Amino acid sequence: MKFMYQKIDTPALLVDQNIMMNNIRDIQRKSNKLGLKLRPHTKTHKMPTLAKIQIDEGAIGISVAKVGEAEVMSENGIKDIFIANEIVGESKINRLRALKEKINVSVGIDDPFHVIQLNKIFKEKNMSIDVLIEIEVGEMRSGVTSEENFIKLVNLIKESPHVNLKGIFSHDGHSYGANSVKEIENIFIESQKHTLSYAEIAKRLDYPLEVVSIGSTPSFMFDFEILEGITEVRIGTYIFMDLIQGNIISNYDKCAATVLTSVISKPTNSRVVTDSGAKALTMQGKNSGLGKTQGIGLIKGFEDFFVEKVYDEHGVIINEKFNSLINIGDKIEILPNHICPVVNLYDKAYLVSKGEILEELEISARGKII
Repeated sequence: MKFMYQKIDTPALLVDQNIMMNNIRDIQRKSNKLGLKLRPHTKTHKMPTLAKIQIDEGAIGISVAKVGEAEVMSENGIKDIFIANEIVGESKINRLRALKEKINVSVGIDDPFHVIQLNKIFKEKNMSIDVLIEIEVGEMRSGVTSEENFIKLVNLIKESPHVNLKGIFSHDGHSYGANSVKEIENIFIESQKHTLSYAEIAKRLDYPLEVVSIGSTPSFMFDFEILEGITEVRIGTYIFMDLIQGNIISNYDKCAATVLTSVISKPTNSRVVTDSGAKALTMQGKNSGLGKTQGIGLIKGFEDFFVEKVYDEHGVIINEKFNSLINIGDKIEILPNHICPVVNLYDKAYLVSKGEILEELEISARGKII
């Protein structure tokens, strides 16, 4: 059995260049065909180098989750950033204002508090900030939950000269829990309808919107209908994919990122211990739905060998057949259940192709959670 990348110290994050580029180009082509602007969510990879590739391939800009991520991307030449989250606190708003002085940045809101605070701080320098109102479409997370509250928010923005309503956005993240492709489609269509109903309300309030943004990787992996009025898609995991996404589409060929780990112990004829534990792999998974996961990660190249449990520094595989196939010192690759938190555990990634190391990529926005 051939094990690659023997010279890389482990644990290490690997990114297959060919798979990644195919993922980027496939989604860009699909967006172009549908007449949608693509704004990738870079919380998945946290690497300015990859954000620039996405933009070079046709993306209009990027989405991030935190001001810290936006700062890193801006410092590395990204000029159009949407912070797809509600940002609270004067220190963070001051940083947002400093960003606005250099690049085109917008931010999500869902409450009058956000409008009042943004207007106050941007007024101090006679500046304005573009905002998008988040619409809650079923994920039961953040976002406006009633037409009444939306109308109040729009009317408040009209009275706030330093806040400009650019659009609305939603995230159908509850599609991850769907039990069938048809259920994902139903969630996707209903989420679009719900989002568009708020765009109509804004229009009736004499506030037509420039952007109506939707996004969730599972929904965009299939050829579902995009309803008229949607202008932008905002997805992130598609660049790397992961075990959850692979389970949803019944195919792991699009999984570009793996964790390289070394076998460090074989205490019994069934137990295999690696050097990738909870500090190298996420313990997140899915308990139900199409994306349901088994264990902590799948051993690449095998259909039914999983990391069964992790300690801080150890990953444990319990399988007699697998034990017989490998030796202490061998390196294996693990497909993580959910790639986004895994990337945030590493300082760098190795860009690889067919067993060769092409480049080391700094994960510059790692740990930027503020």
